[in-house]
Amino acid sequence: MKFNNVRLLVKDYEKCFKFYTEKLGLEAVWNLGGCYGSFKVADGIEGLAIFTSDLMAPAVGNADKSLPTGCREKMMVSFEVENVDETYKLLLTKGVTFVNQPTDMPDWGARVVHLRDPEENLIELYTPLKMA
Repeated sequence: MKFNNVRLLVKDYEKCFKFYTEKLGLEAVWNLGGCYGSFKVADGIEGLAIFTSDLMAPAVGNADKSLPTGCREKMMVSFEVENVDETYKLLLTKGVTFVNQPTDMPDWGARVVHLRDPEENLIELYTPLKMA
């Protein structure tokens, strides 16, 4: 078995594709027909993708079910960045809204900040804390 990617199933593909490319600055590997896109995430490796949820639902027998709303996250996408504070400031200038501000989390060994994509998927940006 070989890992390929984490695929977020989204309602508004175009809005999400623009968010990941224009706001977060990820390089797109694929942008197929306005329904599937994938992005380079580490050392040129493809690892994150988005796909229109209405196209996936029939394939897995969920076409009659609605998307979850008003619930706690079951997943989060996490990206290591060179400097959380600098990345935070840069993304603010691009209109990104954050859930919180950069915070040291010593028990986690990281300085973190959180945001959401246009479909409310939770994203964490972190920089490892220097060990004393």
